[in-house]
Amino acid sequence: MLSRFPIPDSRFPMQPIRFVLVRTSHPGNIGAAARAIRTMGFTRLVLVAPHKYPHAEATAMAAGADDVLENIVVVPTLADAIADCRFVLGCTARRRGVSLPEIAPREAAARVREVPGEVAVVFGNERTGLENDELMRCQVAVHIPADPTYSSLNLAQAVQVLAYELRLAQLEAQPPDDAGPKSDPPATAEQMEYFFGHLFQTLGDIDFHKGRSPVTIEKRLRRLFAHANLDQREVRILRGIFDDAQRMARMAKGR
Repeated sequence: MLSRFPIPDSRFPMQPIRFVLVRTSHPGNIGAAARAIRTMGFTRLVLVAPHKYPHAEATAMAAGADDVLENIVVVPTLADAIADCRFVLGCTARRRGVSLPEIAPREAAARVREVPGEVAVVFGNERTGLENDELMRCQVAVHIPADPTYSSLNLAQAVQVLAYELRLAQLEAQPPDDAGPKSDPPATAEQMEYFFGHLFQTLGDIDFHKGRSPVTIEKRLRRLFAHANLDQREVRILRGIFDDAQRMARMAKGR
């Protein structure tokens, strides 16, 4: 198990995803990949048999992503890099003679979100990509649908695309900042019946129905507010609005 990875920041929990670079030729690409994943909130980078690392060019191209570089794990084989992973994605630029489902980055990110455990996103050598025996260790092949007339993505750009899609998928899975528990208890069934009685009376007072039957609109309003899961404070606020609407209606009628 690769135990050198840092513990994610609990204020912004991210799924345990590692980016794996296999047989990287140019150390600058390692630094650029480190920068790419760090901008998307990831810090876990594994190198499989890199040609040159550590190297000053990697440090320069990382542009300050020092926490990624400090925690890089270097292993001799892809098997070592993914041994404890539940799901492995192999990123490839062209179809190979390996029977693997081929999906786009967005679909890959959606599938990763459902995995309860370690995930590896694997990228091959800059010139040759992943070899067939390396792809065979993956569950799916990920292909970036670049313009076929000019599909010249470099390694760091490909890493950036996958990191971006993974971040979007994980942010979508997180509750919004204001989605914590409500401070007021939920409205009871009795309170909601008083609420609906007040609402329907108010609609009558302002002549909302214009002589039409209120049955259909009242059913729809019941369904609408049932979905809202109102708490007791929200019920009080809305009933205060109804009181003001009724008061204005009485004034308009000269009562």
